[in-house]
Amino acid sequence: MTTQQIRYFLVLAEELHFWKTSEKVFISQSSLSRQIQTLEEELGFKLFERDKRNVNLTAAGKFLKERWEGIVDEMERAHTQARKISLGNTGIISIGYPGSISTTFLPELLRTFTAEMPDMKMELVEPTDAINEKLLLDYHVDIAFSRDTVQHPALSSRKLYSEPVCLVVPKNHWLLEEDFQDLRSLEKESFILSGLHHSTYFASLLRKIFNTYGFNPKTNIETDFGGLILNLVSNGLGISILPYSFQFGANSNVRFIKLPEEVDLYINWRKKDENSVIKNILKHSVILGDNIKRKIDL
Repeated sequence: MTTQQIRYFLVLAEELHFWKTSEKVFISQSSLSRQIQTLEEELGFKLFERDKRNVNLTAAGKFLKERWEGIVDEMERAHTQARKISLGNTGIISIGYPGSISTTFLPELLRTFTAEMPDMKMELVEPTDAINEKLLLDYHVDIAFSRDTVQHPALSSRKLYSEPVCLVVPKNHWLLEEDFQDLRSLEKESFILSGLHHSTYFASLLRKIFNTYGFNPKTNIETDFGGLILNLVSNGLGISILPYSFQFGANSNVRFIKLPEEVDLYINWRKKDENSVIKNILKHSVILGDNIKRKIDL
C-alpha cells in the first residue's frame, strides 16, 4: 500500500466516478482502476461497489475514507515542514501578523532578517487572532504574532511588549491631550472603528473600553485596516482608537492621545519545531521588542 494509492482512493471516494477521478489525478482510467484493485487485494476487502453505471463506497470504504483523510493531511503537513527544515536558510518561512505591527515592528524585523538570510523567502499572512492557533497547528504559518496569547499545549507563546491604546483625531480637532479626561466627552463624535461585533481580541478590547465609559459609539465607518483608518481620520471623516504602534507610520494630519488601556504583542510558535530559522526569528523578535519598549517609554 502506498500513499499515492490512498490519495487515488480518497479522490475516487469523493467523486464516485472513475473518469472524473482519472482526470483529476492525471492518470488513465485503466491505470486508476488497477491501482484501486491492487489496494483492495492488499487490504483483503472491497472499498467500492461498482457496476457499469454507478460507483459507491462500501461500509468499509466509508470508514477508511474518514480515517485516511486526516492521516494524509497530516502527512502532507509533515512533508511540507520537513522540506522547510531541510532547505535551511534557502527555504520559505510563513509569518502571521496583525495589521497594527505593519508600520513598525514587522518592517524592522524583516529588514534585519532578510539582511542576515537573503535567500530566505518570507510569506506574510494577516489572519484574525482567533485562527492563529489553527494556522500554526496545521503548518500554514511557522510564526504567528498576535495581540492575545495562544493556549494550545503544543504551542509556545512569549510576550514581546505592551503598548498604549490611543485615541486618534485629526490634527485640527478641538480636543487636546492636556484637556482630555475620558471618552465620555466624545460620545457625540463619529467613530471609525474595527467592527465591534467581531470576535478578534482588539474588537473585544474596544467593547470593554466603551462599556467602561457607559456609551455605544456612533460608528459611521467600520474597517479592520488600520492604515485606511488613519487616512480617513486625517481627512476629517471621524475619530478612532488604535494601538500606539500606528503612530510610527502616521502622517502629520493626525494626533494620538494615549488612553489608560494597553494591548500586548505576543510571538507564538510550535513547541517541537526543529526549524532553526524559527529560533532565529524568535531571537530577533525579542531584541526588537525590547527596542520598541524603550521607544514607547520615551
